[in-house]
Amino acid sequence: LLIVKIIKKHQKICSCTPRKLKNLVMDFFPVLRWLPKYQCKEYIWGDIMSGLVIGIILVPQAIAYSLLAGLKPIYSLYTSFFANIIYFLMGTSRHVSVGIFSLISLMVGQVVDRELLLAGFDLNDDHYLPTASSLPSVLNYVQHKFKAHLFFFLSSQVLMGIFRLGFVSMYLSESMLDGFATGASLTILTAQVKYLIGIKIPRSQGQGMLVITWINIFQNISQANLCDVITSAICIVVLVTAKELGDRYKHKLKFPLPTELVVIVVATLVSHYGNLNEVYASSVSGVIPTGFIPPKVPCFDLMLRVAVDALPLAIVSFAFTVSLSEMCAKKYAYTIRANQEMFAVGFCNIIPSFFHSFATSAALAKTLVKTSTGCQTQVSGVISAMVVLLVLLFLAPLFYSLQKCVLACIIIVSLRGALRKFRDVPVRYHVNKVDTLVWVITMSASALISTEIGLLVGIVFSMLCIIVRTQRPRTALLGQIQNTSFYEDDLEYKNLSSVPKVKIFRFEAPLYYANRNYFLKSLYRLTDLDPNLEAARRKKYEKKEQQQPKKGDHTTEILKDYKELNISVLLACCNPSVIDSLKRGGYFGKDFGSMQELLFYSIHNAVQFAKDLNLSADCSANNYLPPFPPSLWLVHTQ
Repeated sequence: LLIVKIIKKHQKICSCTPRKLKNLVMDFFPVLRWLPKYQCKEYIWGDIMSGLVIGIILVPQAIAYSLLAGLKPIYSLYTSFFANIIYFLMGTSRHVSVGIFSLISLMVGQVVDRELLLAGFDLNDDHYLPTASSLPSVLNYVQHKFKAHLFFFLSSQVLMGIFRLGFVSMYLSESMLDGFATGASLTILTAQVKYLIGIKIPRSQGQGMLVITWINIFQNISQANLCDVITSAICIVVLVTAKELGDRYKHKLKFPLPTELVVIVVATLVSHYGNLNEVYASSVSGVIPTGFIPPKVPCFDLMLRVAVDALPLAIVSFAFTVSLSEMCAKKYAYTIRANQEMFAVGFCNIIPSFFHSFATSAALAKTLVKTSTGCQTQVSGVISAMVVLLVLLFLAPLFYSLQKCVLACIIIVSLRGALRKFRDVPVRYHVNKVDTLVWVITMSASALISTEIGLLVGIVFSMLCIIVRTQRPRTALLGQIQNTSFYEDDLEYKNLSSVPKVKIFRFEAPLYYANRNYFLKSLYRLTDLDPNLEAARRKKYEKKEQQQPKKGDHTTEILKDYKELNISVLLACCNPSVIDSLKRGGYFGKDFGSMQELLFYSIHNAVQFAKDLNLSADCSANNYLPPFPPSLWLVHTQ
């Protein structure tokens, strides 16, 4: 009969009806649910405005982040275009901005650099501006590399969605992600310094890249290009000033100032008409082709070599996308589906991988701009994609003379938010010392070792902290707040009243096998009574009494642990899962007959019950052997 029921259940689940098929398609493409209900008059202007603003911001950032990824700027533009279109179709968040992200670009660039080095290319030169003879081979190798890497990366995300592993995001704590972002930001800043001052140094790879790069910078500081230094100083001052003014007067501005675009346009004009590349040897972006390169299938032979690198990329991309989606959903009162977000971000990469794009993720800065400029739905993402498409088809060649130091300035200024986390360390430490330790360790490992190892260290250390917190949680004895029915830690609060003959013990964690011993030790220590030692002492006392003439019947009932000492244990405030476990374990006896005498839904009710029974126990105290108390009640709360 059981087998028949299981078969029928699976047949019902696996059956394909038109209704189920329709729901499956609409769940996979959420746009089919919300777009027919789109309120054009109410939403359209906010979506158009936010889409245009994000598109204007995307263009300079896409060109700048190509430095991090070690690729031609055109690939960043491809990535921005496809990501916005696909997330519009598959995403569940109305406000998240998906596209290029500095941390993802950095991690992609590290893989590309390593593989180019292994293939024998010279990384000391700008490998995305190779000589004419080496251009085809370098570009072909780079394309195959990051496409294979991307394909494995997105496959990981899609598999996570298929197996419904969206719950994993809850184990990636905010402090761990903040620490990782800050540590990676230090690495990004370090990688851009050589462009700021116009020096050529070896591209550091592997562990300790930050320290090695700074050593090379100081060793070659005398070769700094004066033109790049002056340009960088001017751009940083302008960008930081504009950002600070924008933050100060953001409530008065209808939309953020397009400072990056203005800086890029002005810097390109000055570089072009001042011949800065020819006269001062200032490094420029070079040729950015228009249109779309014909699609190519990723090289699957390379996938195994980049598998290890793809996994942290998938984790970082998913974690930031889901955390930003949940933040927006909570703020604007709607829900998102974490598993669908895995599919959305995965397919934001799987289709573009055939069109020379690299890994994408949600980006905090652009998401905040999007919400502040009136975004209502992902229609704004389509508007942003159209702006990028305009650059791809017509305007890209105009950025030929743009100096790389200007792009480096844009990248560094965009890191302000992450680097400002250092100012929050004292406040974070005051709020939660363990979370601060997670932040510091993750940040240090990400910056001083490598981003991938930093992410691994952060995840492992966060999990260890969770285990330690449950294995050694906070414990306390409670006292009563005078003239109330409330009880608090007698070490944290003053003037609490102790309840005569009652000890109230609190264990602030679920009770399971790993923390069982700690629970017992804490209980014995705080109540100052170990039942095993006390039982042994009583046996020794009773032997002495037996050698003397007996004046009456002093026999006592011998039970386990506390029952041997005539001490009863009451439970209060237990959650339903704990109660169910106790029932199955027979704690309340057969038919749960003693449940009403052992289990209470508030501490005060348990204390009142203990007081009432203590009154009756005092009347027959002469039945107990001194110096033992006639009755002691322990109230355990979870």
